[in-house]
Amino acid sequence: MPRTECRECKDWKKNIVKDVEGIRQLLLETKRVAVLGIRSEKDYSRPAFYVPQYLVSAGFQVVPVLVHDLKVEKILGQRVYRRLTEIPGELDLVDVFRRSQDIPAHLDDLLAKRPTAVWFQSGIRNDEVAESLAHAGIKVVQDRCLMVDHRRYAKQEKAYPTTKTS
Repeated sequence: MPRTECRECKDWKKNIVKDVEGIRQLLLETKRVAVLGIRSEKDYSRPAFYVPQYLVSAGFQVVPVLVHDLKVEKILGQRVYRRLTEIPGELDLVDVFRRSQDIPAHLDDLLAKRPTAVWFQSGIRNDEVAESLAHAGIKVVQDRCLMVDHRRYAKQEKAYPTTKTS
């Protein structure tokens, strides 16, 4: 797999986010999420639909990237894109709902789009792709549910921001 090194990423392992504080901080800094492998409303009972639906309800801007059902043009009221590189503007996070073995096919797009982070949903793990992304300076979370972690670590803090007192 090709690796794109960033000058600042000699310690690339710090971009593999596993600790609670790293996950919490990533979630608090995230506003715009592309969902790679999103499902449409007809699949409302599948995590690839209801997790992005939850993200919208939690205040995130969700950008659908559909790889199934190519006739669908809108999901959750948003225009559907077929590739990450078609999306205008910056992305804070790419939330991945693809089988582990299908992720390498998206590596070039992920590297070209350069989101701040890539999140592989529960049950999804690809250490080779994760390492390539980390070497490129992109943070990676593997095998975790974005909705569960947001509810657990960030939801209350976003709703009730803490203020520092002197």
